[in-house]
Amino acid sequence: MALELVLITGMSGSGKSVALRALEDAGYFCVDNLPPELLLEFVELEEKNARRRVALAMDVRSANALPQVPDQLQELVHRGVAVRPLFLDATTDTLVRRFSETRRRHPLSRPPTEATSDQQRDLVEAIELEREMLAELRQRAHVIDTSVLRSAQLQEYVKSLLSAPLASLTLVFQSFSYKRGIPVDADFVFDVRMLPNPHYEPELRDLSGLDAPVIAYLREHQEVEDMFADIAAFLDHWLEPLARNHRSYVTVAIGCTGGQHRSVYLVERLAEEFGKQWTALKRHREMGAGW
Repeated sequence: MALELVLITGMSGSGKSVALRALEDAGYFCVDNLPPELLLEFVELEEKNARRRVALAMDVRSANALPQVPDQLQELVHRGVAVRPLFLDATTDTLVRRFSETRRRHPLSRPPTEATSDQQRDLVEAIELEREMLAELRQRAHVIDTSVLRSAQLQEYVKSLLSAPLASLTLVFQSFSYKRGIPVDADFVFDVRMLPNPHYEPELRDLSGLDAPVIAYLREHQEVEDMFADIAAFLDHWLEPLARNHRSYVTVAIGCTGGQHRSVYLVERLAEEFGKQWTALKRHREMGAGW
């Protein structure tokens, strides 16, 4: 059985330590902030120790060596290691808030003796610089947007992703509210706000797209059926080419006004439909959201 390596990278303040704890709870041998120069040697050692599941976290503190990581991962794949790269991201506003609340310094912030009088501007500049430095790693990994996730939600997401078979394409269907922003990890985004809204039906307002009365209401409207058919046809057309391009994960985000009724209903139906052929996971971002 090949060694499985989960590499967690991402923005400072995005929750990498939370994700690593989730993997440790799931039985992975975890190492935080491993210098990239030691990656290949570390994997060789773990193979000799007969470990089968290993998780590593790397961040921008190893900035000078990060550019070599993509080639190292490709080398490990050639050696037969099952590599799963995850990248944790969040909006700049969210990261600024988190650093402000914890009073931590960003790794790329200027030293106190050099800091500008505008500390928030200095923090934003550090975050944007970090985005540039991590852009290639982000492009090669599955991205998880932690902007509006609680720690427990993030841990659940990480565990569900890693339960999916590595060899096949995994679809992640996610409902969301436009009020709280488009998920930054979405590969495809579909806006369903033009569909009939159960929110305006008093008896349905406090229910969700998981509840039978809401499901019955939405199934009665041809526009909803047309939207489902159009999204399904689009995915039917493009998923095979994506799989041939060696994509491991594709995130499909469905958004409505509150992220409670229409988007939830369509995510459930799409996950059920495409789960017949692909590995399909589903998330409802606004149900129990918050960091």
